Amino acid sequence: MPTYEYQCKKCGHRFSEFQRIVDPPIKDCPKCKKTNCVEQIISGGSGLIFKGSGFYITDYKKKSSGGDESPSGSGSARPPDSKKD
Repeated sequence: MPTYEYQCKKCGHRFSEFQRIVDPPIKDCPKCKKTNCVEQIISGGSGLIFKGSGFYITDYKKKSSGGDESPSGSGSARPPDSKKD
């Protein structure tokens, strides 16, 4: 659900509201309680927000079993050779 920003034309109160896309825009100011004085503000947004577990880079790192992989991953990534002499 997106977060919408609003501003009251009467008192200048600026606030944001977490709403569904299908919800109608807010028209009444929660601070001064006047009706039909709030307008929706176009903003750049806050980007994508990940909440919960599973979004850290360490959650997806390959668990090494004591091999010769570098922990920082700064080495070149080459597939292993399929032929052994």
